Amino acid sequence: MTATTPAGASTTGTTTPAEATGPGRRLDAPLLKRLVSGVTATGESMTVTAPFTGEPLVSLPLSTSGDVQAALGAARAAQVLWAATPVRDRAAILARLHDLVLRRQDEVLDILQWETGKARGHAFEEVLEVAACALHFARRAPRLLAPHRRTGAFPVLTRAVEARRPKGVVCVITPWNYPLALSDDVLPALVAGNAVVQKPDTQTALSALWLRELAVEAGLPPALWQVVLGSRDTVGEPLIDGADFIAFTGSTTAGRSIAARAGERLVGCSLELGGKNPMVVLADADPAKAARGAVRACFNNAGQLCVSIERIYVDSSVYDAFVKAFVGEVDKLRLGASLDYTTDVGSLTYQRQLDAVRAHLDDALAKGATLLAGGKPRPDLGPLFHEPTVLADVTPDMALYRDETFGPVVAVYPVDGDDAAIAAANDSEYGLNASVWSRDTTHAREVAARIDAGTVNINEGYASAYGSQGAPMGGMKASGLGRRHGDEGLLKLTEPQTVASQHLLGFDPPRFLGQDRYATVLTHTLTTLKRLRIR
Repeated sequence: MTATTPAGASTTGTTTPAEATGPGRRLDAPLLKRLVSGVTATGESMTVTAPFTGEPLVSLPLSTSGDVQAALGAARAAQVLWAATPVRDRAAILARLHDLVLRRQDEVLDILQWETGKARGHAFEEVLEVAACALHFARRAPRLLAPHRRTGAFPVLTRAVEARRPKGVVCVITPWNYPLALSDDVLPALVAGNAVVQKPDTQTALSALWLRELAVEAGLPPALWQVVLGSRDTVGEPLIDGADFIAFTGSTTAGRSIAARAGERLVGCSLELGGKNPMVVLADADPAKAARGAVRACFNNAGQLCVSIERIYVDSSVYDAFVKAFVGEVDKLRLGASLDYTTDVGSLTYQRQLDAVRAHLDDALAKGATLLAGGKPRPDLGPLFHEPTVLADVTPDMALYRDETFGPVVAVYPVDGDDAAIAAANDSEYGLNASVWSRDTTHAREVAARIDAGTVNINEGYASAYGSQGAPMGGMKASGLGRRHGDEGLLKLTEPQTVASQHLLGFDPPRFLGQDRYATVLTHTLTTLKRLRIR
């Protein structure tokens, strides 16, 4: 495992975290000032530190409960006119946003790295996601949101039209691990005619604020996208209680609480929650190819990815070959802090994540797990670096076996045949993402259909499904409710309304027919319509 020394760091002797992790280029002060001004906040300030160094990065104002009410009120007032704006005009803003995101990506790549600690290649995936999302809904929304004729009660006599009305004000709560990519939940909400009040994690608020600034530059009225910052008690709960729909990405524990709170008010919610995602390597897979794919699937953003792989089940016939290839690939990974593409894995974002990784590893190793690669924190690189780690011989009595680690740790298990692999993959309360590797795609699809996960990737870890904007993405079981992406990712943010008009004849029997004869006529009519396949 290679350690990349950051620019300006000492190459010999003992170094302090600050010396060892200074990537060099700092965030532009005028840009920071502009972004911070986009927060609706009058409370005390909070200093955000850089995971690379542990040093102060930016001071952000925190919102009060009064600020939340003000943001909701401003959003609700602006939404009335926005809902009346033609869908094509709303979609045009997203199309322009797509171009701006790609054109100014270097700005946000620096922001993402400084506030999350991730490698630049992993940050670039966020740029791709948000640009693709903007373009997809810009293209798809006009057709999806247009009124559609539906089958009426009676052919010709009944004209039924389904319309899509915006929910009103949508609350979007986004986590710290993919702050730009997951802020794209705001985009379908806006193009559907809603206003949004977003609560990003304070640690990574700059990425969300950057996207908001570009949306305003693309033509979005600023009041339609409000941003508030603060704790769950101060900001989150009054926001949930005041919104017309809640879109949340985060832990299963928090998701259950939000669902209960939304249920009390009979408002909708969409929840993408935790995962303990499995990868299945079938007997006919190419072990070397699967090993290369597993590296990114497991260690993207140092494993801090909801859809990353934490369990790998390998058919016994290729287990040894896979493990040898996988460990070899992991040992070649370059760790470090650099604002370019010279490193493969960056830092963890929070001390609590490093603590969770250490707790899982210490418990597993103490109970007999075998360390195949990695296993150590790397304070020589920065305060929150940890080596990508591979374990074998993990057993059910270890916390690592079932609990989500959300860090750079993966366990590999030999299994005998497809049925055993599928049973092991499904042996979890979670069902977010899965991966299947095989030379035979048809066979792999048959296996995938038996895995309890909202997305299953074949010969890829997560990107095939997550990057398919036209297909829904979300979790089964304790991994959530609802979907992002696809048609459902937009339509969930609307209320369907049916308007049906009756023509010529109504539902009351004509005066020359009694109720009994009218019932007979209707019975014959329905029978004939079915026979003629008219309905």
